[in-house]
Amino acid sequence: MRHLIIGNGPTGLVAAETLRRLQPQADIVLIGDEAEPPYSRMAIPYFLQGGIGVDGTYLRKSPDHYAKRRIQLLQARVSWVDPVKKVIELADGKRERYDKLLIATGSHPVRPDVPGMDLPNVHTCWTLDDARAIAAKAKPGARVLQLGAGFIGCIIMEALAARGAKLTIVEMGDRMVPRMMTEKAGGMIKHWVERKGVSVHVNEAITAIEQQGDALVAKVSRGGTPIVADLVICAAGVRPNIGFLAGSGIEIGRGIRVDNHMQTSVADVYAAGDVVEAIGFHSGQPELNAIQPNAVDQARVAAHNMAGEATVSQGSLAINVLDTLGLISSSFGQWWGAKKEEGGTGVELVDEGNFRYLSLQFQDDVLIGATSLGWTEHVGVLRGLIQTRTRLGAWKDRLLADPTGFMAAYLGSAQKAA
Repeated sequence: MRHLIIGNGPTGLVAAETLRRLQPQADIVLIGDEAEPPYSRMAIPYFLQGGIGVDGTYLRKSPDHYAKRRIQLLQARVSWVDPVKKVIELADGKRERYDKLLIATGSHPVRPDVPGMDLPNVHTCWTLDDARAIAAKAKPGARVLQLGAGFIGCIIMEALAARGAKLTIVEMGDRMVPRMMTEKAGGMIKHWVERKGVSVHVNEAITAIEQQGDALVAKVSRGGTPIVADLVICAAGVRPNIGFLAGSGIEIGRGIRVDNHMQTSVADVYAAGDVVEAIGFHSGQPELNAIQPNAVDQARVAAHNMAGEATVSQGSLAINVLDTLGLISSSFGQWWGAKKEEGGTGVELVDEGNFRYLSLQFQDDVLIGATSLGWTEHVGVLRGLIQTRTRLGAWKDRLLADPTGFMAAYLGSAQKAA
């Protein structure tokens, strides 16, 4: 059995290691297109911050890790896939055959269609090479403009602040982390960040970037004062890496469509991670959910099915935990709630002065989503209640009256189930 895995990030690597455990004699080839050992993009900001070296970003620290497990690392870019002949073609024209194929190519950063986005001091922060280029320019006191205040943007912001940069953030949404936080929670994060010395503009966009001498000047959408910077970081979101699949016959929406076995529409081709539209935990419909815990779970499910062991995914579930300049926030599941006509109810607890916030969202007596700010104890319990679809019964009314009692509700419902 010959397994090819396109993409050597956490998804691809976990799949490779799972396959090796399940099939000791199989051939396993892990393909990546960067001149680095498999590494974590989530570790790049910590490298940029200076807390770790390049080797600290590597997913496995031992130099002989892959050789010991007979996982072949192949540096190459895949140009197309032929599921009929069961081959892939590489950019250099070489071909590799497979019995089972996993596509784990992840995402790429979006560059808005804005004049000046190709100027030398405008960067994304997605690869180690990106981080090296940024580190050379983001010196203490450097004026840095960042486009985007989503999850990745906030992690990058943390690293830039640690380097002593003078930061300005521009976010098109009406709050920080708009795809992770409720309106109130996102607004509170904005106030926290501003108190830490970062300038934040929401409901705003950059319309053009111009080079003026040694500086960059960014024009803003609502005619405000242009922003002058030494460096611009684009953290405006990501999109799945699916371009090489054109003409393959693999069904694609916004990402690769997969079933709950992580199989694509084509036999013996699987996909996992940021590149997929997987079945949603709550909706039952295809959803893009570029979150590492989901990606790793999907990798294991895909590997088991590739090895002939039927395994089903529970579905894609939002799982976010973020440290923003010392303020811890989290959101799980369908944190935005359900419609009243669908049985949706919710409760918010707001303490703006102490930067503490809690939102619980229910469908009938089941917790389907939660958002927290400033809470660090037992928040994993919220994820557990959501993921197990625990019926809370009378505990729901108690939580509506006092949402801070979620730990007691977890223990109480667990005892009832036992």
